[in-house]
Amino acid sequence: MLELAILGLLKERAMHGYQLKKRLSETLGTLWQVSYGSLYPALRRLQADGSVEMIFPREQIGRRKNVYRITEKGEAVFSELVERAGHEASEDNGFSVRLAFFRYLKPETRISLLERRRAYLEGRWSNLREWLRSSKEAIDGYTRSLMDHQLSATEHDIRWLDELIQAERRQVTGSPPATRRRATKDRRTPGLAQKENA
Repeated sequence: MLELAILGLLKERAMHGYQLKKRLSETLGTLWQVSYGSLYPALRRLQADGSVEMIFPREQIGRRKNVYRITEKGEAVFSELVERAGHEASEDNGFSVRLAFFRYLKPETRISLLERRRAYLEGRWSNLREWLRSSKEAIDGYTRSLMDHQLSATEHDIRWLDELIQAERRQVTGSPPATRRRATKDRRTPGLAQKENA
């Protein structure tokens, strides 16, 4: 995952290690903290496989800083890693990191990947709901509260994905937002509808 984030940031511009660490913290800080101990080995791996190369700008005076930039091979590796999001829909952090770089994908590809993630979350919601129904008597209040929280969070994520998917479809079809909103105004996520009918 770190390699994907590094390549995504180097697509914006060439950077030295300190700049990369700062941008990684800004981009991924809520997901995990990146240390120099993990950053530089990742850069070495990317350099060894030809995805990243070092450059030395002329304006550097005194102590030289290693500036990294993405290569043509790195561009291809980056595209493959971003598009893998749908195939690894169960990885919550992995999906979030890939989503941070979705702007580099075509709208049709984004829709496909978002729909796969949504399908995975619907499955997760159903499994949680079924587990709660079958374990009603056997679990304590704290466990019940935790599972209810997970159900609610999953429903929220499904609604969020619905909004992203609708926005991407509007971009592809060019239909105005108001028309789309009217057509989907009363539509609920399966999870919410089932919950209310339970």
